[in-house]
Amino acid sequence: MDRKVVFRQRVLPYLLLAPQLAITIVFFFWPAGQAVWFAFLRQDAFGIRTEFVGFENFADLFADPLYLETIRNTAVFSIGVTAAALAVALLLAVLADRQIRGAGGYRILLIWPYAIAPAVAAVLWIFLFHPQIGLLGRALNGAGLDWDYKLNGGQAMLMVILASAWKQVSYNFIFFLAGLQSIPKSVLEAAAIDGARAVRRFWTITFPLLSPTTFFLLVVNLVYAFFDTFGVIDALTKGGPAKATETLIYRAYVDGRVNLDLGMSSAQSVVLMLVVICLTAIQFRFIERRVHY
Repeated sequence: MDRKVVFRQRVLPYLLLAPQLAITIVFFFWPAGQAVWFAFLRQDAFGIRTEFVGFENFADLFADPLYLETIRNTAVFSIGVTAAALAVALLLAVLADRQIRGAGGYRILLIWPYAIAPAVAAVLWIFLFHPQIGLLGRALNGAGLDWDYKLNGGQAMLMVILASAWKQVSYNFIFFLAGLQSIPKSVLEAAAIDGARAVRRFWTITFPLLSPTTFFLLVVNLVYAFFDTFGVIDALTKGGPAKATETLIYRAYVDGRVNLDLGMSSAQSVVLMLVVICLTAIQFRFIERRVHY
């Protein structure tokens, strides 16, 4: 039964919303507005002279072959992180949903990595896969594999994908496990009585019923790969070697913070903002769709 709350005073609802609105305006709308404005300007490195150039920053941006290569890197990186994080999280959620001894402890251990900062997660992977000091890195070289992600672009991309996906697995695991536990057991038991094996039950019943959760996590993981993986890339490869792991968010940081090209960096930020707006619109458009039987 729905209950409607009626405020006696009109001022009170606005006062309750004021802190959140203030935070949103100060930390989102104001910086976003500045980024849009600076995207149409061109400044010198010292910020002394500013010139309005219209859409020239965007034209120069998409005419740059290095930026197009960065887009390709971002696409490969985002697809790799999303696919790996979702697949591993779903597998772990299915295993943790079984009735086994100590299942609660396993679930807690699987959630812990989400509390680790991205830069710290990258350092942990350095200790594992560094070619000189890493335990697994030295083992790979000892086995005859020429492993050095600091010199090999393909290995570097694999490293940042694995480290970023490992960081996100815990988040996906929580949602997948909640989705699995919300599926009526009677549906699965009826399918088992009809003779459907475990694999068939999963693909024909369990996974379709998880489709809203899966689609939600798909959008969230893409946004995560675009933005929240900066710390992993900066700590592991710094966009190298030879810009092989430079993504859109890291390129915007390098142009704005290192090269002091605020106009070009702001133009890249606007492009990323539009990407997130599109992903959010898709999520709100399709996330309410449910699978019914």
